[in-house]
Amino acid sequence: MFNKVLIANRGEIAVRAVRACREMGITAVALYDPSDISSLHVRLADECVRVESPAFFMDDQAMVKLARERGVDAIYPGYGFLSEAAGFAQACLDAGIAFIGPPPEVLQQTRDKLAALTRAREAGFLTVQSSPEAYGRDQMAELQQAADQLGYPLVVKSYRGGRGRGSRLISSPDKVTQAMRQGQQTAADSENGRIYLERAIIPAHQISVQVMGDRFGNLVCLGEREGSIMYHNQKVIEESPTPCLMPDERARLWQTAVAIARLFHYQNVGSVEFLVTDAGEFYFSEIKARIQVEHPLTEMRAGIDLVREQIRLAAGESLSFRQEDVNLRGWAVLARIYAEDPQRHFLPSPGRLARLRVPTGPDIRVDTYAYSGCQVPAAYAPLFAKLTAWGPDRASSIARLRQGLADFAVAGIPTNIPLLQQIVQAEGFVYGRYHTGSLKEPLLENGAAAPHLRDLAVIAAITYIRRHQQFEPAALERLATGWHRESRRIGN
Repeated sequence: MFNKVLIANRGEIAVRAVRACREMGITAVALYDPSDISSLHVRLADECVRVESPAFFMDDQAMVKLARERGVDAIYPGYGFLSEAAGFAQACLDAGIAFIGPPPEVLQQTRDKLAALTRAREAGFLTVQSSPEAYGRDQMAELQQAADQLGYPLVVKSYRGGRGRGSRLISSPDKVTQAMRQGQQTAADSENGRIYLERAIIPAHQISVQVMGDRFGNLVCLGEREGSIMYHNQKVIEESPTPCLMPDERARLWQTAVAIARLFHYQNVGSVEFLVTDAGEFYFSEIKARIQVEHPLTEMRAGIDLVREQIRLAAGESLSFRQEDVNLRGWAVLARIYAEDPQRHFLPSPGRLARLRVPTGPDIRVDTYAYSGCQVPAAYAPLFAKLTAWGPDRASSIARLRQGLADFAVAGIPTNIPLLQQIVQAEGFVYGRYHTGSLKEPLLENGAAAPHLRDLAVIAAITYIRRHQQFEPAALERLATGWHRESRRIGN
């Protein structure tokens, strides 16, 4: 087992990795830049190293050099750019440092999205339809031709980056040029912003199947997660299991995911991604060769520490359990909490958290790097917390998630919590009738529930009184009296 691990990431996944290392008796080395110094992973790590800018987290050579200087045995990349970079994984091994993730040859195969689709298709699996190649900035004519041949609607995707902010939906030929330029600007890719096309499946469900394998050929499935509720192609609410599959469909999906993972001789922790239709047909889209943001869903249902298993497998150990040992219990729902303002076109809202109160209670879990007084940096993705709720069934897990969102208090910056509260109250979500396009449709047509609107009205009134220096005890008493009278009237 390793003695010292460098966490080549920051934020909540770094906190997660530091805690796993410390539980295993491994020295954890954290990285931070000047804007990130107040983050929790810096407080918890055994050793800390300051880097001069966020760009360091994208520099694989500098990362390996630092690891050698600090005398670490292994590097944990979490998720992000370095986690799926075959060149970085190989550089680690060449330097005598273990890479906590799949081996370079697996990363090389899975990161080439088009080659992976072709390989799965030739093996007899249903896959999404895609363009024959990826296109650079100087290949607009070829891209337009490929789009016309494939047919509309289409999705523009980063050749290396998979789904995410680099994806764009194209509904007609006149949208190709704009979508390609936008996709190239945000493509998480080192190959001149190359992108490819994928025939859109509408409506569809975005489903990931969690797999785990060792170097001895053992491979297990840990169930599926649905992440179809998203905006800007970023997931906001996820759940496990998915409500859109029947038991026989779920069993076939798991079998297919394991078979595809075996096709690539998959090792360590990863997810096989599918688009699933309402009729239960599923189409392989890609392999995410890393741990995913939403891994707490699987951990809460399976009772397995995925980060710990990643470390064990990278150290050369075999899987500690077999498929028949996996017992997936109950239902879990996760909400991603972003430092961004839904009222201002989801603009990031970095700044100091004047106050942070996280929810507690039975089967509630919060993953975060933040605390009261912490700074939310401007240079990184706005995700700063994940709230996960488990219950014996879907209804109870959603009820706990609602309560957790109501108890989650953030002061100092705007967040997407009000939007999340609307989503978990919406009829389409409550009854499991949603898909990847639901937030562009009237999923939220019922708006916020009455108690939430009432609370917002009271907050607005108090704020108005304080800002206009008209605050008097008598005024507040009258306001409170009216509030409690209204609460009794609506039965709260």
